[in-house]
Amino acid sequence: MSNFISNLLSTLSFSEKKQAAVELNEDSIKHWLVQKMGALLKIDPSQVDTARSFESYGLDSLVAVKVAGDLEKFMEQRLSPALLFEYSSIDDPVSYTHLTLPTNREV
Repeated sequence: MSNFISNLLSTLSFSEKKQAAVELNEDSIKHWLVQKMGALLKIDPSQVDTARSFESYGLDSLVAVKVAGDLEKFMEQRLSPALLFEYSSIDDPVSYTHLTLPTNREV
């Protein structure tokens, strides 16, 4: 049973492996969100328009809350679960989150 749980936990997103230190800034947050949107939409991240609204990409409320939670983990900082509802595009929450950033962190 414990082997099953270990395997399950290793596949879940919250059991991410530590990586090298990453400086959090507008560019790194924007890059993370663009990569996340590309993966969710199954498109090349270069096709993600950061000024386009989340709604126009068809994000429903469950996905938006999940993305906000994943961003919270990436930043290691508490964020509003409604972040993607409060701000309409990638450019908007990136500006918001940049205001309260620590300078460095480990992923």
